[in-house]
Amino acid sequence: QVQLVESGGGLGQPGGSLRLSCAASRSIRTFAVMKWYRSAPGKQRELVAAIYTDGNTNYAPSVTGRFTISRDNAKNSVYLQMNSLKPDDTAVYYCNVRTDFRPTASEYWGQGTQVTVSS
Repeated sequence: QVQLVESGGGLGQPGGSLRLSCAASRSIRTFAVMKWYRSAPGKQRELVAAIYTDGNTNYAPSVTGRFTISRDNAKNSVYLQMNSLKPDDTAVYYCNVRTDFRPTASEYWGQGTQVTVSS
């Protein structure tokens, strides 16, 4: 079992920045992939960013160039640096991990952190 705890959400200004953190209850060193999703009212859940064991990353087109995902294995944490915030970034952001790429791999979710972008 892995517990994930997100933090860092809150109110952000348009054009401003926020940094989300996701702390895992055990080592993330071997986790195949760690992701950030977001869910907004009336919209489908969206994969925002992913980072793999080898450090490769990918991003949703809507956040490319503005958001950066990173992981710190020593701190068992993954981060999402969000710059140039837009009102459309308002959502609950969830941390997700997958232990490996087998069909039977375990997958875990955090409880979510609210991000609201408004002036």
